[in-house]
Amino acid sequence: LGTSGCHLLLSPEERMVPGICGSCRDGILPGFYAYEAGQSCVGDMLDWFVRTSVPAAYAAGEGSQAVHRELTRQAGLLRPGESGLLALDWWNGQRTPFVNDRLTGVMVGMTLHTTAADQYRALLEAAAYGGRMIGEVFEKAGLEASEIVACGGIARKNPLMMQIYADVLNRPIRVAASEQCPALGAAALAAAAAGLFPSPSQAVSAIAPRGGTLYVPQPENADVYRVLYGQYRALAFSFSAGGVMDELAALRAAGGQQGAE
Repeated sequence: LGTSGCHLLLSPEERMVPGICGSCRDGILPGFYAYEAGQSCVGDMLDWFVRTSVPAAYAAGEGSQAVHRELTRQAGLLRPGESGLLALDWWNGQRTPFVNDRLTGVMVGMTLHTTAADQYRALLEAAAYGGRMIGEVFEKAGLEASEIVACGGIARKNPLMMQIYADVLNRPIRVAASEQCPALGAAALAAAAAGLFPSPSQAVSAIAPRGGTLYVPQPENADVYRVLYGQYRALAFSFSAGGVMDELAALRAAGGQQGAE
């Protein structure tokens, strides 16, 4: 989880999974099919919000990271559903399951009382809803994850977001202990290729650090998010066919000229 979200699932079984980026036998570890799905933006969506939509009072004399921390602090004071907002995490198109880069972001429920923290939390929640939808795509194809491990900048920097993910998915999520998981994985594979270990799996077992932070779903939050996720799905499917979003994209591409004709 970083600028975007990459969802990788390992399974000994080969299944057809619609709407994912691809699958490859031995693509991550020998003997397993590697399935990849994703979200086109996660951190990028939050960065866009801080750069374009935050009142000047938040940013006065502060760097963007400080603004993220303050918005996260304020968003953490809100209970699930308290903002009254629901967002679609499509600010950079939609990868899985609709595979349509013309789909765009939505935020529903804005009022004159809506705050920047309300909107920020809605975007955090939208990312988690998108992650849950991807999980359901895998499950529908007969591939249910037995364990969820998160890595990347957001996973290590934003405990609120990881708790929201755990609550929305209603599953425990462990954040990997390493700060450099891709580099560590490459080192493990290189060590196996060099013959220092009999197999990649044994190299991983020897090199990967143990532990990591575990986020456990809070039942009272998971109950609210189950309702909100149902509304997210309804909103997502209502916009997934394009329609108004396709028309808006066409007008944007034409510089609004079609509307003037």
